[in-house]
Amino acid sequence: MRNARNVLIILVLAAAVAFLPAAGVGASFLGWLLGVAFLGALAFFISRLYREYRVTLYGLGDRNRGLLYGAVGVTVLTLTGTRLLWQSAIGTLVWFALLAAAIYAAVYVYRESREY
Repeated sequence: MRNARNVLIILVLAAAVAFLPAAGVGASFLGWLLGVAFLGALAFFISRLYREYRVTLYGLGDRNRGLLYGAVGVTVLTLTGTRLLWQSAIGTLVWFALLAAAIYAAVYVYRESREY
């Protein structure tokens, strides 16, 4: 019974988006709003992790910490520009190369942090 109610709610919302005037704009706005809320929650989570592991991050040393921050920055910028980069074959290759380099840098920093 509960599942049928949930399916009915989804069908009513889908019908409203499909048939009401300007409902697509409202749905787009709602999707944007959910995306912003998700990114805000992700930023909050990352800031909490940073506060919790600040001493560990400073213990990496300047070189490895810079490498880690650079890898995170390259990853964020690459994922942000995915649509633009995937429009050409060279862009797709660059996308994969940037992500591979960022992953390699993160793994390198991790392995260096475990050595004594």
